[in-house]
Amino acid sequence: MNSSEHADDEAFIIVKAAPRVSTTYGETVCIAAIDHSGLWVRLYPVSFRQLSDAQKFGRWDRIRYRWRKPKLSSDKRIESRRVDQNSIEIVGKLRDRDRHSFLNRAAVTFLRAEAEAGRSLAVLKCEIIDFRSERQTKEEMARQAQIYQQMRSQQDLFAVQNLLPKEVCPYIFKYRYRDADGEHEGTCQDWETEVTFLRRRSEMHSEAAALQWMKYKFGVEFPRDGMALAMGTHRWREHQWLINGVLRVDPTAQMSLF
Repeated sequence: MNSSEHADDEAFIIVKAAPRVSTTYGETVCIAAIDHSGLWVRLYPVSFRQLSDAQKFGRWDRIRYRWRKPKLSSDKRIESRRVDQNSIEIVGKLRDRDRHSFLNRAAVTFLRAEAEAGRSLAVLKCEIIDFRSERQTKEEMARQAQIYQQMRSQQDLFAVQNLLPKEVCPYIFKYRYRDADGEHEGTCQDWETEVTFLRRRSEMHSEAAALQWMKYKFGVEFPRDGMALAMGTHRWREHQWLINGVLRVDPTAQMSLF
């Protein structure tokens, strides 16, 4: 299959990375999913706010979609698929009782073997050492805000006024963790993590209280009850693994899906 040929497939949505602004596609989202064969796929670019209400999928939804391979000059990762977002259709949802066992089947305990096999997506079971927030610098906040403003001025680009976030998240969230390869630190790029903070800040009417809640939920409760990190490599730095999502995983769940 080459970059001009299209195919149809289905996959379960596992994580949506936080929206990023593209000068070509507007606000886009990178999706990590597992197909019907149990293989990881990376779906992009998806302008999520351009999807119809019937297309707006969430974690665990099963979607049908049409795709083609990206050009090797732009993305060599074997799981990557350029999606025709007009073809996206929600066709089901993974049952609650099957979710933990589904992830446990896909989970690994270190990433070196995944990289050596040429894979760039993984569910990592590891020890969580610390979870912390880090305020973005004024310069970075201003840079992102300027990009959004520039995009808003381009009236013909995907009706961009409706695509861009209403605000820049003032914090990034980081995990320090230990797997079988040693100790690491990474920034969490999970869309739901950023959205959760903004929602809690609004509900609690306090940034400090929202940050404290986040630290307990993501740094204490999730690791205590069982969790995994959805990992993916950087497009241009293939040996750099990024935290794409945080997943609750019951460590005692048995495989029941297949």
